[in-house]
Amino acid sequence: GRCYDIEAIPGEENSFFAYVAYPIDLFEEGSVTNLLTSVVGNVFGFKALRALRLEDLRISKAYVKTFFGPPHGIQVERDKLNKYGRAFLGCTIKPKLGLSAKNYGRACYECLRGGLDFTKDDENVNSQPFMRWRDRFAFVAEGIFKSQAETGEIKGHYLNATAPDSEAMLLRAQTAKDFGVPIIMHDYLTGGYTANTTLANFARNSGLLLHIHRAMHAVIDRQRNHGIHFRVLAKTL
Repeated sequence: GRCYDIEAIPGEENSFFAYVAYPIDLFEEGSVTNLLTSVVGNVFGFKALRALRLEDLRISKAYVKTFFGPPHGIQVERDKLNKYGRAFLGCTIKPKLGLSAKNYGRACYECLRGGLDFTKDDENVNSQPFMRWRDRFAFVAEGIFKSQAETGEIKGHYLNATAPDSEAMLLRAQTAKDFGVPIIMHDYLTGGYTANTTLANFARNSGLLLHIHRAMHAVIDRQRNHGIHFRVLAKTL
């Protein structure tokens, strides 16, 4: 890369904005993994640097067009849930850990029957001994369909497909689709960019809505003088 400008940060001593440009041919097309490996891979560990923070990425249109982007947007979610002219109303099930799959599904049903548009798993609801993922998926699907039958409205639940490996993640996503659940979710930072892109492609091809959770973001973006700004993490989605 080439540094083409340096600006002092107002009110900050010995702190500067550095603007760095990279030739587009340095990056593999459609790969967030390669983009971040190239831009922030090893430079943050250089001993000559006291601190370094990636404030923004300005990505050329030519490179942006090599990415598919999110599988669906807010309009598609409104179409699938048949909700227009107002905000969505949903909640995360609490307590998020400790419930059996049957009790978890009942909590989802009661929330949806009570008027919510959707409920959701939290970021660390995966497949623990007290509630294995397949059992949770089955009881939640039962709660969704029961609440739909009683209210006459389309309901949803964000089933967390985050898993120990990509094969297990795709199996969970496929199972959610087979159960007829319209929405899945993924912890994209802890799950990894390659896995997240794989799941986004699956959701796009399968007609599933994909909700992204930002678990672990504060480890990366909280410090003012070191790390990566959340706007960059958002752009990489």
